[in-house]
Amino acid sequence: MTPSRRRFLAAATVLAALPAPALAQGRVQWRMVTSWPRDVPGPGVSARRIAERIRALTDGRFEIVVHAAGEIVPGLGVFDAVVAGTAQMGHSAAFFQASKAPAAQVFTTLPFGLAPVEHHAWLARGGGQELWDELYAPFGVKPFPGGNTGPSMGGWFTKEIRTPDDLRGLRIRVAGLGAEMYRRLGAAPVLTAPGEIFTALRSGVIDAVEFLGPSSDLAQGFHQAARNYYAPGVTKPNGSSELLVGLAAWTGLPPDFRAAIVNASLAESLAGLAEAEALNAQALEVLRAQHGVSLAMFPPPVMDAMRRAGGEVVRALLERDAVTRRVVGSYGEFLSRVQPWSVVALEGFFFARNR
Repeated sequence: MTPSRRRFLAAATVLAALPAPALAQGRVQWRMVTSWPRDVPGPGVSARRIAERIRALTDGRFEIVVHAAGEIVPGLGVFDAVVAGTAQMGHSAAFFQASKAPAAQVFTTLPFGLAPVEHHAWLARGGGQELWDELYAPFGVKPFPGGNTGPSMGGWFTKEIRTPDDLRGLRIRVAGLGAEMYRRLGAAPVLTAPGEIFTALRSGVIDAVEFLGPSSDLAQGFHQAARNYYAPGVTKPNGSSELLVGLAAWTGLPPDFRAAIVNASLAESLAGLAEAEALNAQALEVLRAQHGVSLAMFPPPVMDAMRRAGGEVVRALLERDAVTRRVVGSYGEFLSRVQPWSVVALEGFFFARNR
């Protein structure tokens, strides 16, 4: 063997023992489990877009594999999966975590509470995000906004709602603090995973459903099982999803990957809300013109009863524990601060534009 051949083989042996190139080592793949059917309009699409943005922002080095509800864990098992490390990331809604932390519900919405832009302002500028981080830290989870479907509709009902008495005994699928509001009105709230709602409504297991806005409702086919569609969605004036990241996984990420998650979260909060505004308007017209859906506002006596019950729900929440009181107190203080501006800028403008 020639000296040059020996040197070549020696060099090849050394190279083979070296670590893989830095770019290959820097690639990360995570699982994201979600509470939604795959690509369901609204939150399902937001979950996919967040994953796509993270991949694009990192030049493909950080890949999030999105799993629909039921593929790895049930739709209501997302938080537990992130806590257990079954998945490093989850996409869900904070009010699904009420049994673990009552204050979590506030990070989705409160009855008669903050509208979408107001809610985001509370998170970003009113101390809401810091309280959310503090609430989930004992579980080993870091939360982020995960998109926004805008204000919800009042829901789908198999019978007309004329008075508060029509709500008594009504089996309604509703999540979060809206469920407690309906319970105080004599209804029987049922928490059903999003992918199971239509079957429950069509089979008569439930009599009504409050889900999201017209776009998501149309995609779920609720109009095929109930004909009475009511507004406004006072139980859920804001439609924030939550993006969940395991704290151990988060702390192990390099700074640029963390920045990609933060920026993908913020971008989807805007993109989801813009999409909801456009698609809900389109879907509402389709439901009325093509499917003959009966659209109505809740009658004033029903709205008055809901407002009283909603106030009772918030007051009861303040009595739960110290952390919940802090979260609800922060939310309420911010609402009282922004409401005068909302009345002047939005309510006044809409009245002037639409009269």
